[in-house]
Amino acid sequence: MSQLHQRYQRELSGGTLSVNTASAIPLDTLFDIAERRNPRRAFLFVSKVLGRHIPVSPSTMQATYRQLAGQLPATLPGPVLFIGMAETAVGMAAGIFREARRQIAEPVFITSTRHPVDGELFCEFKENHSHATDHLIYLPQAPQLRQRALTARTLVLIDDEATTGNTFINLLAALREAGLTSIERVVTVTLTDWSGDALRENCPLPVEVVSLVKGSWAWTPRPGAPVPVMPSVNVTARGSWPVSARQDWGRLGMDETCCAITPPRVAFPAEKILVLGSGEFVWPPFLLAEQLELAGADVKFSSLTRSPIAPGLAIQSTLAFSDNYGLGIPNFVYNVAHQQFDRILICVETAQASVCPTLIDALTHSVAPRVEVISYE
Repeated sequence: MSQLHQRYQRELSGGTLSVNTASAIPLDTLFDIAERRNPRRAFLFVSKVLGRHIPVSPSTMQATYRQLAGQLPATLPGPVLFIGMAETAVGMAAGIFREARRQIAEPVFITSTRHPVDGELFCEFKENHSHATDHLIYLPQAPQLRQRALTARTLVLIDDEATTGNTFINLLAALREAGLTSIERVVTVTLTDWSGDALRENCPLPVEVVSLVKGSWAWTPRPGAPVPVMPSVNVTARGSWPVSARQDWGRLGMDETCCAITPPRVAFPAEKILVLGSGEFVWPPFLLAEQLELAGADVKFSSLTRSPIAPGLAIQSTLAFSDNYGLGIPNFVYNVAHQQFDRILICVETAQASVCPTLIDALTHSVAPRVEVISYE
């Protein structure tokens, strides 16, 4: 496909965002822009293929995973440690890992997290621009996977987008300081990469960049614009609702993927179903959504999130409610309230009773006649 120069510009209340890229993919098919409720960074690239803030079919998500995995270098010295970034890129990272692991020597997958679990903490790092800056990395629980992680020669870091590259640099520094001294090669994987040469210039190891789109952005603040007020969501702690002891999808290491969620009943042909993951808990729910789509249902996938985003532009509707972990922080689901489904499945790694009644009532009242909560137990 030929590369086309594309310029993308959006007027936000706080200023103007301009994007320039040479890409074979039309930018408006890949993402839109929204306003963050975050004084550190006023804008957000909202993916149309990620299944996080915009509901997307599992097959569309899977095609994206396959496309990115296909761009990984053919020979990566093993063991190869894949790390997905919480919360937005956990499912994307697991999907890319599933596609890539068959061609990888000694693969292992872990995710960062903001939910402490029973395991051995390996390191912590910062995502400075985020609404929730602190990330935890745990060592894999299984001895073989732990050994692979500790002796990894290749590091594959996966996030939805790279704006400056600083989060990847922070993570790599934390991993090396914690004892990952065998890393020879770093690969970053994103949907969109706006970081230019920053990663190569600031990384002490050879870096290869994989993305669907590469380009640059510029932010022009509007004089006198009000500073966004961010809800209190920067919490890294255990809540009053404990997470499932089944940590087989990323936080404590994974080397294969399988769906451990059983739907309460089979899907009817063409039944319109929305499957909602919750926060970081998105990979098993995605596998469930994939199964339902293969069974003939009309399925969309999205997720509950702590990301505070202002309405407008890419955000057509918002529902706000309390988080299901008992942390006392607001959660949101975007671009769902204005749609209609036959059935909604809310998948959580906490108890069924942890799901906020405000969310269930709002969905039942205006979005779907049947709303079911599935707990990962």
